[in-house]
Amino acid sequence: MNKNDRILAINPGSTSTKIAVYKNGDVVFLKTIRHSVDELSKFNKIAEQYEFRRDIIIKELKDADIKLDKIKVVMGRGGLVKPIPAGVYRINDTMKQELLEGRYGEHASNLGALIADDIAKQLPDAKAYIADPVVVDELDDIARFSGHPLFERTSIFHALNQRAIARTHAKSINEKYEDLNLIVAHLGGGISVGAHCKGRVVDVNQALDGEGPMSPERSGTLPTGMLVDAAFSGKYTHEEMKLMIKGKGGMYAFTGVNDAYKVEMAAMDGDKDSLAVLEAMAYQTAKYIGAASTVLKGDVDAILITGGMANSKWYANLIIERVYKIGPVYIYPGEDEMRALAENGELILSREVEAKEYK
Repeated sequence: MNKNDRILAINPGSTSTKIAVYKNGDVVFLKTIRHSVDELSKFNKIAEQYEFRRDIIIKELKDADIKLDKIKVVMGRGGLVKPIPAGVYRINDTMKQELLEGRYGEHASNLGALIADDIAKQLPDAKAYIADPVVVDELDDIARFSGHPLFERTSIFHALNQRAIARTHAKSINEKYEDLNLIVAHLGGGISVGAHCKGRVVDVNQALDGEGPMSPERSGTLPTGMLVDAAFSGKYTHEEMKLMIKGKGGMYAFTGVNDAYKVEMAAMDGDKDSLAVLEAMAYQTAKYIGAASTVLKGDVDAILITGGMANSKWYANLIIERVYKIGPVYIYPGEDEMRALAENGELILSREVEAKEYK
């Protein structure tokens, strides 16, 4: 690994694209590019936006006088590909074709691999990769069982941040991630609680829209019979039921607000309803941490709490007071997907890991 090598990280969102350039582990350029509704409305599918966004990224890098020939790795945010084991993957034609088709779903993160590969091809000596997309699937077979064969449990969670935080923690105590049993709770717009057994996430709640604790905007696991009755009551459309589960569920459904900080401030000002909802959300998260400890048969080296809501010590303590006897608890507030992408790029440059082939 040459000390002058750069890593470009690209993280597309629905109305923005974050880009960052790293050198020797330090960020030397960071920018969030905003895209207006008018700019994006001309595209019928998300995948059609990649050339438009690619050109803007290249212009921003040139305007910032970034030496493009020093970029050796371009890391794209992993999108909705097929379920795959964790790791860093070379972007190949199969992956790109599936993302262009939206074969496994349409999402702005699908643009990450498409843009990264295009940019890498324009540079003299760069390679393009994705790392730990949300569909990372290393569940134990027993974890796939629900209560009915029609409904197999799937793995969709904050894989990039969970694994990055797990590696950061392992490094901080001079251990290898692959030698530890960890429970990682990511507290964001969705909440995922993963059981990390010696480097594999062997069980995790499907944090996108299926199960787990309620979160700021997702209902999580609901009473099944009541959910079925509501779906067939004639009161709600299919879309309204979907929004009830994800988007307008959870904390938002109770308070009309999806910003946990604002709800916490209301609770601190004496709003008992806001306080009750936050306590319930922490209670449910703690229950899933407890469940994850049984997956690891009680052998838990540490519990790691991360994500945006972990910035609140008060809120984190609501969880800690219920789980601290399971294992030592560490707080890693916020989420830094750009740094996580760059760290995976560094693993490639240093040859600590071998890139996997997507098939």
